[in-house]
Amino acid sequence: MNAEAIRVERPTTDSRLFAHTRWDIVPLCAALFHLAYFFGMFLLWPHTPLWIMLILGFVYALMINANINGVSHNFIHNPFFRSGLLNRLFGVVESVACCFSQTYYDVVHMQHHKGNSDRPAENGETIDWISIYRHGHDGEAENPWSYIFLSFFRDNPGAIGRELKKRGKVELIWGNIELAAFATVLFVMFVLNWRYIICFFLPFFYLGHCFSYLNGYFRHYGADPEKPIAWGVSSYGKIYNWLFFYNGYHAEHHFRPKVHWTKMESFHQQIAEMQKAEGVRVINHAHMLGFLDPNLPPRGPVPQGTQALS
Repeated sequence: MNAEAIRVERPTTDSRLFAHTRWDIVPLCAALFHLAYFFGMFLLWPHTPLWIMLILGFVYALMINANINGVSHNFIHNPFFRSGLLNRLFGVVESVACCFSQTYYDVVHMQHHKGNSDRPAENGETIDWISIYRHGHDGEAENPWSYIFLSFFRDNPGAIGRELKKRGKVELIWGNIELAAFATVLFVMFVLNWRYIICFFLPFFYLGHCFSYLNGYFRHYGADPEKPIAWGVSSYGKIYNWLFFYNGYHAEHHFRPKVHWTKMESFHQQIAEMQKAEGVRVINHAHMLGFLDPNLPPRGPVPQGTQALS
């Protein structure tokens, strides 16, 4: 099958609210629940035993991971609403729930798709700012421990800001509105209860992002940066993909990023033979548990003759 001839089925709806399908009400509700949970933890803190709060905090960390890689991710590629204003307002909701700007995340994620976890070029740089090879050596993937726990601190606000400015004044304004929204909420919470923010919220917030980078690492570890159809690693567990809105189909997603989450299974069936022929890597566990895969490729230098993307 010719890769260029593959037909991508797009969902359509007569809904006046949703742009693609009414099924997008599911990730919408998940995002609203996440927001309510975020405020609920703050309200529960003075009245709840510590051991229960620790459980709630751990669940919140898992929710950050699921939101970033499920709701927020799908919203970037296929905004839910027909109304541009509603999409902007939902971006604010997501920014407060996850405590980072949805628009700034869009910039980072689009850069990820430009490079597709590429290896460093001759200048030592990768196109993809979050490539698992960016801080590796001799073309090998970075050690997963350092990638998971250090990536949170590696964002370059200047580079993100410069890229956002290229999109125009409106994008920059909304990105800054989102920054102001979650920063204001956190500041008010800090004033009301600084111990909650410093001793409880921030550690679990960081843990949630570590979970997200753990996911990201094994969505690309063992993939082939030289083959578009094999740019990602896929995992097809039902429950996992229901919770993450089919982002487990990650090789499929990188091959055709605009495929809607409701069409991912049928798209996989369409290209399954091509994937098999090209050696697309599939793991049985959710990506977050990718380290348990019995066929995990060993880390090592890139074989001679392998070219980095440029």
